[in-house]
Amino acid sequence: MIREILAAAPPFLLLAARALALIETAPLLSSDANPQVARVALAGFAAYAAFPAAQAMDARGLEIFSLSFALLLIGEALVGIIMGFFITILFSAFSTAGQFFSLPMGFSASETFDPLSQMENPLMGQYLNLVAMLVFLTIDGFSGLFLGGFQRSVQSLNVAALVLGREAAMGMLLSGLSRLFLDAMVLSLPILGTLFLTSLSTGLVSKAAPQINILTEGFPIAITVAFLLIFATLPFMVEAFSRVINSGFQSIENLYLQIGQKVGGA
Repeated sequence: MIREILAAAPPFLLLAARALALIETAPLLSSDANPQVARVALAGFAAYAAFPAAQAMDARGLEIFSLSFALLLIGEALVGIIMGFFITILFSAFSTAGQFFSLPMGFSASETFDPLSQMENPLMGQYLNLVAMLVFLTIDGFSGLFLGGFQRSVQSLNVAALVLGREAAMGMLLSGLSRLFLDAMVLSLPILGTLFLTSLSTGLVSKAAPQINILTEGFPIAITVAFLLIFATLPFMVEAFSRVINSGFQSIENLYLQIGQKVGGA
């Protein structure tokens, strides 16, 4: 196998570029906690594992030190970036859901740097993002990412196919952005609605009994109610997280099918 890779170095480098771009943009893998050497090694291993299935790449006759090969390398990296960016959109829904109900909880000012999402995130957004990462590991998300995502893309997708099916790729990214806010709202709606009712109840109590200091009593009540509700709904949230992640992988597979039909029809 090593001799075959050395004999066909251009296709292997194209695979490695796609895998490295995916790893550098996908959540959890792109974290600064993972050394760059480990990411490059993982990209090489992924390219080695997917090399026998690399039927969509025809670069054996190209020279490595040529303009055509450099353009192909950039194109393959772009394919990996698109895949990683779509996975990042999926996980942004979880941190966005936490941001939605952090404000009525009183935790909106507690934004710190989240190493998983690589941005400033409230505490509840970090919590939901961490739960989503654990769910991702539980449902064998890495197997789905590299086997159902990367390896299948190698079998059916190259730069030329991506150019021909650019409308389907742009549609998937735009639908992912719109679904981000929809999933975030659905995930946060039970807690957000309960906190709204809690704020409404405390407001009515403050009108009925003005001697109660609502500023000192309202925030502890909202925080307690939110934590109790999160504890009660956590099993349902985990199931919803799993459903969102699986639907994201299904969208990627549907993109491959659409591009394949587009290329076949062309």
